[in-house]
Amino acid sequence: MTTRFLQISLACLLASSLAGAGALAKDRKLETTDTMIPSGDAGIQLFVRNKHPAGKPTSPDKILVFVHGATYPAETAFDLPIEGVSMMDLIAARGYDVYLVDVRGYGRSTRPAEMSQPPEANKPIVSTAVAAHDLGAAVDYILGKRKVSKIDVMGWSWGTSIAGLYTSEHNDKVNRLVLYAPQWIRREPPAPAAANAAPLGAYRLVSKDSAKARWLKDVPADKQADLIPPGVFEAWADATWATDPEAGKHNPPMLRATNGVFEDGMKYWSAGKALYDPGRITVPTLLLHAEWDADLPSYLAQGYFAQLKNTPYKRLIELSEGTHTVMMEKNRMQFFRELMGFLDEEKPLALK
Repeated sequence: MTTRFLQISLACLLASSLAGAGALAKDRKLETTDTMIPSGDAGIQLFVRNKHPAGKPTSPDKILVFVHGATYPAETAFDLPIEGVSMMDLIAARGYDVYLVDVRGYGRSTRPAEMSQPPEANKPIVSTAVAAHDLGAAVDYILGKRKVSKIDVMGWSWGTSIAGLYTSEHNDKVNRLVLYAPQWIRREPPAPAAANAAPLGAYRLVSKDSAKARWLKDVPADKQADLIPPGVFEAWADATWATDPEAGKHNPPMLRATNGVFEDGMKYWSAGKALYDPGRITVPTLLLHAEWDADLPSYLAQGYFAQLKNTPYKRLIELSEGTHTVMMEKNRMQFFRELMGFLDEEKPLALK
């Protein structure tokens, strides 16, 4: 077999396998359940969505919960249909019992009372520690519902700090940990504060235009046109802003996002200090990252990886031609393949 023929064959096999994953997700009937669960704090309810294959019991080793980042809820990224299927659909179609959770202040979860007041009326709300508490409430709910002792946990962006902090304190409840675009200590100096800058308020307002600019930041100009599949940004933005009942009160519509994450960033990551110790994580861990991530550059993932000193095994995957939001871009199936390779492997330390 010639090298050229082998390359073509492998490319066809890869394309076929990826197309097959999408077809499987479309063809397999999935059950979806939306639930509000108590956070453990008075008046605060958390939105949890579950998807799993219909009519089939799932393996106790195939349960995954996903938590979102600092600005947008879990549902509109993790369960946004792209070419008919979402990332959540793809994972569930592989036989997984898949959950997502919105921490307080996001999506359909309760928004703290401070978010109904002007931002400047209160200090930043929903710290990483509070969000990790909310993730813990979701994990305990799933453990009780499925009658298991541990599950897989996945966080994106700020969600990596939420999931990482939680796991460092509750290794006994986590089977495998996935950190997609991890936060870590920043090298670049923080921007100088303006003399008349207003204090950081309880939350901030985000426009769709600013979200698009943030998405494409640091993407080469000649690569921007085909990075996001047609219609995906518009569908994601419409669904995301629709989760905030007050977004339409502004012109243009503005999404509210809590500022506890920014306060933590100033106190810890941008101040050269770790918010928690990754060395306390003792479960298998996968770090996923994309090369054009302007929010959390590659050196952060590499720095974090070095701190995972007590995992039984760990892995860092860098995807080419992707941004902070690669899960919804043209290379999302590469993301999916690497994720499932980690979650599905049965004997990762075997020599043969």
